Amino acid sequence: MNFYSLSILKFTNIENSGSASLISRTFKIECMVLAAKVFEVRESYSTDVLAEKLKRFRLEREEKFEDKAFTLVTEVKELGATKNMLEGTFAFDMLFTVKHHGELQPYVRTFEAPFTFDVYKGRTFLTVYEKKNRANNIANEISKAVFMSLGQVVEARIAPETLRKFHEQNFEDTKIIFFDDVDIPNIKKLSLYGSALGITSLYNEYLEHGKLWYTVIKSKKYGYIVGITRNCVVTVFSKIELPEFKSYIRGEILPLIL
Repeated sequence: MNFYSLSILKFTNIENSGSASLISRTFKIECMVLAAKVFEVRESYSTDVLAEKLKRFRLEREEKFEDKAFTLVTEVKELGATKNMLEGTFAFDMLFTVKHHGELQPYVRTFEAPFTFDVYKGRTFLTVYEKKNRANNIANEISKAVFMSLGQVVEARIAPETLRKFHEQNFEDTKIIFFDDVDIPNIKKLSLYGSALGITSLYNEYLEHGKLWYTVIKSKKYGYIVGITRNCVVTVFSKIELPEFKSYIRGEILPLIL
């Protein structure tokens, strides 16, 4: 659960002073944001073969805190396969310490991340429903579990012109645009914030100097507010459930990669 701060600014005139005072109030809004990252599997297997390999995956390692030993487990569970899809949960333990009455106390926390393999038009994609860095780590662990090596599960990419076309099909409600590969010296990225950014002159000007890297739009097809990067990090800011998010990835993101 992520928390966002909203600052409400109000100017109030001070009688007979000729000046104004600024009152600022900050509120926290509780907002669930769903994130995922899509990867491509270089070597295609059937979902049955993938399931067979993953259901045997279990790692145990020992970590110590002072004189206490803890067994930390990494495993795949809750597997379910159909002809063109495999779903499961990647679970792993981490050892933490907390201060309790001035003393550090160890505890083990289990993290769980849903994932799906989708066979789409002859190619296999892995989607990990987690934030970018953790999704990257899980994709590497799955690559080692299935293929016994790194590099078989790689980043999926959306071509710059494809992301631009997708954005321009939805640009009436564009909220944020980032540009990379900028040709202006000492400038690495350009950004635009606001509403209806796609119809501004600055948008066309920035396209002359860079390529779309990230955009936040309202999907015409689904009605969701979604952020998408060219390396297939997808964030949904609308209130939806995980099954709906999975359907969105299959319906709108995978076709962009092909």
